[in-house]
Amino acid sequence: MHSYDYWLILAFFALVLIPAPFLGRFYYKVMEGQRTWLSPILGPVERGCYRVAGVDPQAEQSWQKYTLALLAFNLAGFLLLFAILLFQDHLPLNPQNLPGQEWTLAFNTAVSFMTNTNWQAYSGEASLSYLSQMVGLTVQNFVSAATGLAVLVALCRGIGRKSTKTLGNFWVDMTRATLYGLLPLCLLLALYLVWQGVPQTFAQYVNAVTMQGVDQVIPLGPAASQIAIKQLGTNGGGFFGVNSAHPFENPTAWSNLFEMASIILIPVALVFTFGHYVKDLRQSRAIIACMLALFLIGGATSLWAEYQPNPSLNNVAVEQTAPLEGKEARFGTTATVLWSVTTTAASNGSVNGMHDSLNPLSGMVAMVNMMVGEVIFGGVGAGLYGMLLNVLIAVFLAGLMIGRTPEYLGKKLQAREVQLLVVTLLVMPVGVLVLGAIAASLPGPVAAVSNPGAHGFSQLLYAYTSASANNGSAFGGFGANTAFHNLMLGLGMLIGRFGYILPVLALAGSLAMKKTAPIGQNSFPTHGPLFVTLLTVTILLVGGLTFLPTLALGPIAEHLSLGF
Repeated sequence: MHSYDYWLILAFFALVLIPAPFLGRFYYKVMEGQRTWLSPILGPVERGCYRVAGVDPQAEQSWQKYTLALLAFNLAGFLLLFAILLFQDHLPLNPQNLPGQEWTLAFNTAVSFMTNTNWQAYSGEASLSYLSQMVGLTVQNFVSAATGLAVLVALCRGIGRKSTKTLGNFWVDMTRATLYGLLPLCLLLALYLVWQGVPQTFAQYVNAVTMQGVDQVIPLGPAASQIAIKQLGTNGGGFFGVNSAHPFENPTAWSNLFEMASIILIPVALVFTFGHYVKDLRQSRAIIACMLALFLIGGATSLWAEYQPNPSLNNVAVEQTAPLEGKEARFGTTATVLWSVTTTAASNGSVNGMHDSLNPLSGMVAMVNMMVGEVIFGGVGAGLYGMLLNVLIAVFLAGLMIGRTPEYLGKKLQAREVQLLVVTLLVMPVGVLVLGAIAASLPGPVAAVSNPGAHGFSQLLYAYTSASANNGSAFGGFGANTAFHNLMLGLGMLIGRFGYILPVLALAGSLAMKKTAPIGQNSFPTHGPLFVTLLTVTILLVGGLTFLPTLALGPIAEHLSLGF
């Protein structure tokens, strides 16, 4: 590693961690309807939205009504996007006259963007019109991220409130999350990316002749606006097929740094938002410590693995460096590894290199980041409510060990809460192991794998892990655009999204109705080093023990077979 690699890592953590407490407080004030510096500008817009939609911002909803509103909104978004993708050849803003998508691919894409997964079994510049990219995908990027934030806020209210049956208003939370939480930051990042050289235009693709005399089509489009929300909303769906490895999506080292920091900027800030909801910022610091510990373990393992010399080239005549196959040569190994760890720790899914080319252990770290439920920062809202589920599981285990009724911040965890927690523990195993096993055991779906042996199994395992974790990144060699994989991966995305959201909202409703017991000397503290250690071990054991056999068949077997 060179000195600039260390400066990159330092700048990345500085951009993420320094603004986080301030941004976290801002999000708390926004979601609770308190006045902020943006209120004079966006307040009239917000009130106008309520009047047009016929929403009473003072009327709160029970967890059941909150859930129904969320499901209705997401269903409407899915149907609209599905229709746009099917019939894009009949719609405007299609200068290349691209045809509509085949229905299984349109279903997969619509589910993908509605669930904040952004799995792409197509190449954006070759398949989608400008209208599909803007009105279809970019809009879903905003509202899917806002949905995650709304669910998190509902859970925070459930933990923080006492003896109440309401969790807020879904329509109000969605509006505030989009207007205040996402739009201003996206506007700033989009303008920055345009300055760095990212296109934002409705012009047709450019036909050029290369220096070798070959005709080449250079794709253009309204890219900067979509890239800004794909990063800040932890979506990850690229405007172009190769995502942030494309020079139009990621033109400079500065754009690379800011895009990478944007991936986890809001998820880190929301941890502090939770601290304001429960009026105890020590809880935020404990959760951040656990997330950082897991991130650093994964990051250090990946960096070490990627800088290992290739055993096949172990010869005195060959000068060994970190292998650059599949990596963006403009940015180097460290930047690619840092991006791969960050994007799988969050539910982002964007890439600036090809994960198919990573060393086996680096690929394994990316998979483990997703297998634990993408709680190491995670998606906007989704990461923290996933982490809070693990916090409650850790509290339950601690209660069993010390022989007391488990409680978190004065709320006792009883049979109903534990049952809901167990349901969430089944989401990833069902999505990854059950659906992945079906795909691996049928001859047709297995044909999508491009490599033999352990690496081929890793490709398939990564695809179903990415779908179920709502990540969207891929091992590049997996041919996912078949009817089977489109439908099965779509099912995995739905399980991975709503398998968490529904129990979380039910849990929030159950906790909100409880009275708060006073926290005494005998209460188990949930903010010290002991609890951080317990939480970290819980996450690793739940994720590790569940998926260790499959990892042994995939990346671990590949690592050993290559002679590392």
